[in-house]
Amino acid sequence: MTRACKIRVGVHTSIAGKISNALTEAAELHCDCVQIFSRNPRGWLTKPFVREDVKEFRSLREQLGLDPVVIHAVYLINLAAIDPLILDKSVSAFRDEVERAIELGANHLVVHPGSAKNGSADLAIATCAASIKEAVRGLNLGELTILIENTAGQGGQIGRTFEQVGAILDHLDGLPVGCCLDTAHTYAAGYDIAQPSGLERTARLVRKSVGKDRLRLVHCNDTKVPLGGAVDRHWHIGQGNIGLEGFGRILNHPLLKRLPFILETPKQTPEDDPRNLAIVRNLATR
Repeated sequence: MTRACKIRVGVHTSIAGKISNALTEAAELHCDCVQIFSRNPRGWLTKPFVREDVKEFRSLREQLGLDPVVIHAVYLINLAAIDPLILDKSVSAFRDEVERAIELGANHLVVHPGSAKNGSADLAIATCAASIKEAVRGLNLGELTILIENTAGQGGQIGRTFEQVGAILDHLDGLPVGCCLDTAHTYAAGYDIAQPSGLERTARLVRKSVGKDRLRLVHCNDTKVPLGGAVDRHWHIGQGNIGLEGFGRILNHPLLKRLPFILETPKQTPEDDPRNLAIVRNLATR
């Protein structure tokens, strides 16, 4: 299928039934790329993959040409935790995420950097980086890149500023790491990417703090949260505070249009994903 869309675009799909179902769903939506969870995103426990399921996943991915394949780490992981028990469980769970991503042949593993609540941001950044180093110790990451996602800043999360994301990446120099920019989080953190001047200021800061080469993926989400509201609430493309004009500029910005865009918009009806994808593709052709 040929399209005039200039970008690679996809959605987060479900692994319900078996993991390869997520790829089939992406293909039915004519996605170029896809994001999945490799396990239950709201629990610590997980089951090993069935070998045949992994083989089918890898074969179908190659057949469909989906690129990149992105895995999002479970939400419970807090790589900056002060509580030693939570930190230990988080490092263990993240290592499991890395091993599963390698097994599936994923390109990227996205993780939120975590929260130290009312603790020092500098200490939280150092703890996050040390946790990632510990989690990947002795592993051959191959083609896998770990992506730190910027956050809205709620609950004392680090990664609200791109300077903090850049600092985490600097601590991980030598490892295959990068940044996933989430548009909803960026706006909620106080970066006015809905306006031309705000988008340009943000782009300059990202280039300076993160670096063009370390920016690898965009989570493309609108938000109902006001500018600087510091809450993570995704919404349909063009229906929130970033708006259609804002996304038109984002999707065609020189820093961003070269990157894959993954939608994490609400799935309230079966029509939501096709509609949001169509809007993004249309805006990207302008």
